[in-house]
Amino acid sequence: MSDPIALVIGNRNYSSWSVRAWLAMKHSGLAFEEIFIPLDLPDTKAAIAKHSPSGLVPVLKVGDNIVWESMAIIETLAELAPDMKFWPEDFAARAMAKSVSAQMHAGFFRLRRDMPMDLRNNLPGQNHTEGALGDAAKITALWTACLERFGGTGPYLFGDWSAADMMYAPVVGRLRTFGVPTNDICENYMDAVLAHPDMAAWMVGAKAEPYVIGNP
Repeated sequence: MSDPIALVIGNRNYSSWSVRAWLAMKHSGLAFEEIFIPLDLPDTKAAIAKHSPSGLVPVLKVGDNIVWESMAIIETLAELAPDMKFWPEDFAARAMAKSVSAQMHAGFFRLRRDMPMDLRNNLPGQNHTEGALGDAAKITALWTACLERFGGTGPYLFGDWSAADMMYAPVVGRLRTFGVPTNDICENYMDAVLAHPDMAAWMVGAKAEPYVIGNP
């Protein structure tokens, strides 16, 4: 890859879409520049606008080309680093992986609204709204189905670490922060996601950030 690559992200503690793109970037193995823009500050909007046509992070910059939206970034990186196997090789597994990833991208807004990502905090029992818990139940049912059918070769949704796990990594953080009960299969899966070296590195960065958004 001859063109320079840069990834624009927001706060590690709060930006759930940024973590997805960053995990994909790390998985690609490609060299990249990280451009960090703190969120919720007076100059945040102007700083993001220099990079992002949507006014949001994350943004992938490949030479003069700009890619925004986490799913588009993941797919672009899968093209740039095809040997890294972002998606399962088996057709049935790949079809399901792409379906559950797209469902995460487009849905579960009640969980995202009521249980915002806050990796530094421990808030068991808080924000357990009916809507958020309903979304969490749907998500854990999806996880269980994937793990029981396709997870036999490894600890992740489709055995090996894949784009589907990257898409759900922030949800793992949310469920752990707010102490949402699941089942043994999902608890083991969440342990594996948080122990993945790239996710663990992101967590270290999140805990070291000085920025606080909302109530501390």
